Amino acid sequence: MTGSQNGAALSELKKVLEGQEPVSIKAAFASDPGRFAKYHVQLDDLLFDFSKHRIDDALLGKLVQLARDSEVEAKRDKMFSGAAYNTTEHRPALHTALRNFSGEPIMVDGEDVMPDVIATREKVAAFATGIRDGSIPGATGKTITDVVNIGIGGSDLGPAMAARALTPFSSPRLRTHFVSNVDGADLGDTVAALDPATTLFIISSKTFTTLETMTNAQSARDWIVAGLGEEAVKHHFAAVSTKLDLVAKFGIGSERVFGFKDWVGGRYSMWSSIGLALVIAIGPAQFEQFLRGGFEIDTHFRQAPIEANIPMLMGLLGVLYRDIQGVSTQAVIPYDQRLGRFPAYLQQLDMESNGKSVHLDGSHVTAQTGPIVWGEPGTNGQHAFFQLIHQGTEIVPVDFLVAAEPTQADAHHHDLLLANCFAQSQALMQGRDIGEVAAQLEKGGMAPDEVKRLAPHKVFSGDRPSSTFLYRRLDPRTLGRLIALYEHRVFTMAAIWDTNPFDQWGVELGKELASKLVPIVSDAGAATDGLDSSTAGLVAHRRSVASK
Repeated sequence: MTGSQNGAALSELKKVLEGQEPVSIKAAFASDPGRFAKYHVQLDDLLFDFSKHRIDDALLGKLVQLARDSEVEAKRDKMFSGAAYNTTEHRPALHTALRNFSGEPIMVDGEDVMPDVIATREKVAAFATGIRDGSIPGATGKTITDVVNIGIGGSDLGPAMAARALTPFSSPRLRTHFVSNVDGADLGDTVAALDPATTLFIISSKTFTTLETMTNAQSARDWIVAGLGEEAVKHHFAAVSTKLDLVAKFGIGSERVFGFKDWVGGRYSMWSSIGLALVIAIGPAQFEQFLRGGFEIDTHFRQAPIEANIPMLMGLLGVLYRDIQGVSTQAVIPYDQRLGRFPAYLQQLDMESNGKSVHLDGSHVTAQTGPIVWGEPGTNGQHAFFQLIHQGTEIVPVDFLVAAEPTQADAHHHDLLLANCFAQSQALMQGRDIGEVAAQLEKGGMAPDEVKRLAPHKVFSGDRPSSTFLYRRLDPRTLGRLIALYEHRVFTMAAIWDTNPFDQWGVELGKELASKLVPIVSDAGAATDGLDSSTAGLVAHRRSVASK
């Protein structure tokens, strides 16, 4: 199917629904007491409640047909097969192979990739075990106590998010840190309280040339050399990279280099050796549970019919709001402090994948793609941006994520957390009309004139959509399942738009221009000829105010 054919399927659905008022969620609940039973999917302990969305049976049927017309299932099968789905870079998108426990081979260009996947996983596990049990010490013989991952983008966001999320499963004697920003304060603040003799750095860069990562890596190397001498480098660094020559030049031996294939995209790479810092933190056995959680969702995504397929339903709802109801944003609110970085992780996963304006065949899309993804943990958000979600002029679909039971946290606190989570989705759906507001104010003894003045400010329109993901507890398996669900949601939306979710050319231009500006910014005498007037003006002002 060509991009234009995909556009036609979506355009046809938009035409069919044109002029129709969105389904009233609160009216649907009032007329159908069994609505929840129809609009939820349960996968073991994980429940996906999508009953609080602007859908009915007829609309859901049309969305399912849209998926079929867009050949989502065939495209899914093509991705899992090892074919070159990432057409602009001529390679497969096979992050799913990293968590394949089926025992079946996965072929790429006639070769089964699974033996290499397993061998790399075992090499990572062996090194992680050595750091954890102290059998791989630092240069002075002291046990490693602090692990600093240096990366950026997918080499940072995923492992950093997951390490925080899985804190209760981490080794009590190891601390894990993540440095990504080229701002010297990031690395400087991180190492300020560390001891070079007990610190391990992991340099995560496939090419070993990424500007931000390698600038931080060189500064970290200088810090180790200043504290322990040149010979210590080989004891205090490991690398996740495919460029053995550059890694060796840096001073890292091949036994401490962990590679991954080019069919592992950056934002999908946490399942690979990019997750080394996470493996060290939680241990190989727990990391395997994380992988198995992802594999469970892969199996579900491949086998469940569209009507009961959680990531496909997530994607279809996303297309409904983005393209048919004109909604430009998606909030993700985990009611879990340890999932505080999950929305930021999803920002890259979704916005780098689906921030595209051309189809796979290069033709321009006519639909809207790539919603803006954002969020913070509940209950904090309730005292910040929830005002806009409840009473603002923008409709913001919300994903609520919450565990049924706490992980190493107070049970009473968790009951309050759950009650708030459930109440927010209920309030968004039900709202409160002006009659209810007035009655409540009058019951409280307010004068009629004051009721009339105040009541409009306390009205909640309701009919604001949300999904709720409820699971037993947040553990490695659950986190793996949640991440894989969103990965396949992103894929489903891209399949409907017929775009490539596995490249990211949009990050290249800024990087290219930055490399050209570095010598101009660094040298106060460098000519600014050829720069646009704004950039030249900014450079000139920097030179005038910077300390000489």
